[in-house]
Amino acid sequence: MPTIKDVAKVAGVSFKTVSRVINKVDTVSPELRERVQSAIAELGYEPNLSARDLRGRPTSIAFIYDNPNSHYIIELQKGILAECRDRGYELVIYPCDSKSPDIINEILRVRRRANVGGLVLAPPLSETSEVISALVENGVAFVRVVSGSEVPDTLSPCVHVDDRYAAFNITKHLIENGHERIAFFSGDPEHGSTGERLNGFRDAFRDSGLEVDSSLIIDGQYSFESGVERTRYLLELDERPTAVFACNDEIAAGTLFAARMSDVEVPDDLSIAGFEDSPFSRQIWPNVTTARQSNEGLARAATALLIDEISSRRDKKGSKDEVPTSVCIRPELIIRSSTGVAPKTTKNPAHI
Repeated sequence: MPTIKDVAKVAGVSFKTVSRVINKVDTVSPELRERVQSAIAELGYEPNLSARDLRGRPTSIAFIYDNPNSHYIIELQKGILAECRDRGYELVIYPCDSKSPDIINEILRVRRRANVGGLVLAPPLSETSEVISALVENGVAFVRVVSGSEVPDTLSPCVHVDDRYAAFNITKHLIENGHERIAFFSGDPEHGSTGERLNGFRDAFRDSGLEVDSSLIIDGQYSFESGVERTRYLLELDERPTAVFACNDEIAAGTLFAARMSDVEVPDDLSIAGFEDSPFSRQIWPNVTTARQSNEGLARAATALLIDEISSRRDKKGSKDEVPTSVCIRPELIIRSSTGVAPKTTKNPAHI
């Protein structure tokens, strides 16, 4: 197996320069960085994680999550793993129960295993104040993926998704197509995205000079079944909504299923919009209008922030007054065939 000294010899640099390139230290010139990367590729060199471990340096990071959305979690895993491979780290994947009374001790135990250098936290753990406070108190390096138009605080590096902005654009699209009686199907209340998307929904009504019908804001979960159940309730109303804004694509898929089972035409009788651009939105007919966010991309960004934080702590470059770096993601409106012009009547034909 090629060694770091072999790479240094082929590149014509010192082995310390090779180490700096591998660890993404920004003091290496672009010309030297390119020579080292070419030598690494030519030799097929891989960093020796066990040697790094012997020096007390972290060899892995951990992805901690409790989320029922398998598509979302798999895409996050892909993004984190891709960045770990590029930066010479291993990935520990740890699903958990965020409501467990022992969750903080559980996370701290994971951190101590396999020389984990830091944690990537996804909602709702990343938005749980008790967990965040405990990690800060114990000096754990971590990065959060959260929902919000702004950074929630300066306790850690953060990738925040502007769900409010995207929800505003989805709702405006529906309103501009003549929909005024729009139902909002929420996600799980402990997820910050639920509140942010509801705020964007309300903002769009306010911006259009319309009032939200609070009776059409219906609580539920981020699941297909929850979409089915709430849609069946809506379709029994004397005056039906003309559109549904579902807080994610799984809910939207359940809404579409229930509508079709009741012979409700989409979008002629009912327009449906989702969120996240998951396979659910593209693999059903009609395809669902949604908000696209690159989960792999935001996961790579979060992992890069975490590894930079680990390196900064190791090299003692950071200061107590330094504000952690953050990245903002704004999902893009994707208009598909599940939304159209509002029907002229909202009366339930079964009740006429």
